[in-house]
Amino acid sequence: MKRKTLMSWSSGKDSAWALYQLQKDSNIELAGLFCTVNKEFDRVAMHGVRVELLQKQADSIGLPLEVIEIPYPCSNEQYEKAMGLFIEIAKDNGVEQIAFGDLFLEDIRGYRVEKLQSSGIEPIFPIWGIPTELLSRKMVDSGLRTIITCVDPRKLSKNFAGKEYTHDLLNQLPDGVDPCGENGEFHSFVFDGPMFNSPINIAVGEIVKRDEFVYADVMPV
Repeated sequence: MKRKTLMSWSSGKDSAWALYQLQKDSNIELAGLFCTVNKEFDRVAMHGVRVELLQKQADSIGLPLEVIEIPYPCSNEQYEKAMGLFIEIAKDNGVEQIAFGDLFLEDIRGYRVEKLQSSGIEPIFPIWGIPTELLSRKMVDSGLRTIITCVDPRKLSKNFAGKEYTHDLLNQLPDGVDPCGENGEFHSFVFDGPMFNSPINIAVGEIVKRDEFVYADVMPV
């Protein structure tokens, strides 16, 4: 019997690739996507992506999207309260699994497992443990197209903000920077790939610095 599953969606490449694995799994019934959004800016937390682009992703994938609004700034207590309410509703709606696009950070995986432990919902990690040098190249080769929307300039040059994630970009990453940005070096927005039914038309606008991070404003066209 298929297991009813929600995808934790960030708008970026790792959650998109994890979703792609679920789409190919005959034991999975995909019930929808969910994403936390900064209420003040109406954008994805950390990625800085507009909510209207989130919806365009969901429309192209063909799944419903649940937006979970969080305040700015947001304490851990406020975040956990919002997520706790969402998980309760998901359980009542028959959700059995929540999938995450985490790659290798044990503390983040442990946190997710702990928070779902008493809910009756199982956390799953479809792309966990895949070497990121291999994974990054495979994503690009598959036709996945993504823009770097946020850079931590303490870890990576701000000049990468707004660039497309390609083999050339991967070749330019300095030593010590994870090619998937799993250590927080950068975040992304996917606008095309095998998990979509059609590409999303976008343009890259201004580059701005906010709260120690550099953001590229990706806009629908």
